[in-house]
Amino acid sequence: MAIREKVDRLEEALIELAKSQERVDRAIERMSVKVEQTSEEVNRLSKEMDKFKEWSRRQIEENRKGMEEFRKSMEEYKEWSKRQIEENRKGMEEYKEWSKRQIEELRRGIEENRKNMEEFRKSMEEYKEWSKRQIEELRNMTKRMNKQWGELANKLGTLVEDIIAPALPDIVKKYFNCDIDDFMIRRKKKHSKDRSKVREFDVIILCNDTVILDETKSTPRYEYVKEFIEFVKSGEFFEYFPEYIGKKFIAIFSTLNMPKDIIEYLTKSGIYAMGMKGDYMDILNYHEISDSPE
Repeated sequence: MAIREKVDRLEEALIELAKSQERVDRAIERMSVKVEQTSEEVNRLSKEMDKFKEWSRRQIEENRKGMEEFRKSMEEYKEWSKRQIEENRKGMEEYKEWSKRQIEELRRGIEENRKNMEEFRKSMEEYKEWSKRQIEELRNMTKRMNKQWGELANKLGTLVEDIIAPALPDIVKKYFNCDIDDFMIRRKKKHSKDRSKVREFDVIILCNDTVILDETKSTPRYEYVKEFIEFVKSGEFFEYFPEYIGKKFIAIFSTLNMPKDIIEYLTKSGIYAMGMKGDYMDILNYHEISDSPE
């Protein structure tokens, strides 16, 4: 009985061993397949690696050639740059020399212009002084001529006709905006009421609604001025010319050389003073009368 059990267990053990061997064989078979597959994969990878090596070699070779060409290009560029820098350096040196010459020429030109301007300025100063002297001499000559002409006119009794009357049209136009309708010199007129009285008026000017009376004296004595002022203030003028009643009345006292105190006296009385102002006749107190409050 014991032997039979041992035999059975042995058989079972053998069967189990056979199964194990079968499993081992299958495992070896599977392993062999995997080894074969791995070998194929290794061969494939080896081929790929060989291709990659060949591609890398070609790339390295191409890069080496490209780098060699680039190195040569860089060498050529360095040589070209060196030549350009040298040429630019020479050009800059030449430009500096040219600029220096231009600046020197400009400086000399400025200096010459300065000298010329200084000479021109001196010439202009001399011309201005000469012109001033000439103008002053001409003014003095005009004054002398006017004085001599006035003295001559006084001697001849033609001061009104030769000096005063010719100046009045421009003066009354300038100061009183007078468009002359009638201009009377040495007008003699009888008194409207007393026909035995006759008076001579030096100048009478009519313009629209204005009548202007001028009294001229070669020597502006105080009593002459006073007499004229009283005549104007009395309104006696309109007794000789009643036809002018209602017109604006302007009185002017004229002479060649008008003293300051006579001008002031006439101004206080509202009568315009006309005399020589430099080398021409003019009203000497227009603004003092026209700008004063009434």
